[in-house]
Amino acid sequence: MTILCVRFQLPPMYEAALPGLLGLLEEFTPVVEALPPDGALADLRGAERYFGRDAVGLASVIRVRALALHGVDCAIGAGPGPLLARVALRDARPGVPCAVPAGAAAEFLADKPVAALPGVGAATARTLCEYGLDTLGRVAAAPLSTLQRLIGAKAGRELRDKAGGVDRGRVVPNAVSRSLATERAFSHDEIDPGRHRRALLSAAEELGTRLRALDKVCRTLTLTVRYADRSATTRSRTLKEPTAHSAELTRAAYGLYEALGLQRARVRAIALRAEGLGPAEQAAHQLTFDPADEKARRIEAVADRARRKFGASVIVPGTLAA
Repeated sequence: MTILCVRFQLPPMYEAALPGLLGLLEEFTPVVEALPPDGALADLRGAERYFGRDAVGLASVIRVRALALHGVDCAIGAGPGPLLARVALRDARPGVPCAVPAGAAAEFLADKPVAALPGVGAATARTLCEYGLDTLGRVAAAPLSTLQRLIGAKAGRELRDKAGGVDRGRVVPNAVSRSLATERAFSHDEIDPGRHRRALLSAAEELGTRLRALDKVCRTLTLTVRYADRSATTRSRTLKEPTAHSAELTRAAYGLYEALGLQRARVRAIALRAEGLGPAEQAAHQLTFDPADEKARRIEAVADRARRKFGASVIVPGTLAA
């Protein structure tokens, strides 16, 4: 086992601790992939021999250091590949890591529901279950032609391989600094869509202000909604063009939220993450003949100067001032 999948138990508004926690993992291996908002993959190839511990032993050390240095607990799954480590994480608890037994990946997966496999969405799981393929063991044993007929040629082949324990993934080091995030936690579990949208507006305004202060634009916006039962839904959208314009970020955030179709969901917190950051001077902007857009951008620049001089709360959207 060489791969760890770590999920840090970060409380709301504490996502800023993630870079430091990634640095903790990098003390054991330089091959660390951030999984915002609260996770990471770490390739321990070579680290096990160097530290004289197996993956489970290193997982215990990582947990102790995260608690001692950052006050953050974590759950850890271990496996021979990123996919299997992620599945193992589902069965892990803080202080009790879960590891896929060496050479027994297929047996470990056999009794898992198909939805436990990363990349299998609700629609695919529903289709498979309608044909009695409700566990990964049954999917692995099904004829390839059947799976391809149900979900497509490429997807069917990949699904059967993964269900049989074939994990061809790898950990790709990345930089969490290539993203900015903010979170809005509610004082109580909130079911009012109006308050959800106010939180989205506030978060998008903050992201836009921070991006412009850094002379950056983002290519992708990711929305994470955390619910009262501690589950979460994450959705991403690639923007039409890289931007730091608060109005564009707000429209994208509203679109992501509306696509979830939440009905009286008890929401505990809402987070937005701007990803794929790049220099603003290198970003192309499609010119329009709409004077309102140009006026809004000029007003935005004036508001940014006022915030830098008098504080972030000196100018806010009217909806948030009420």
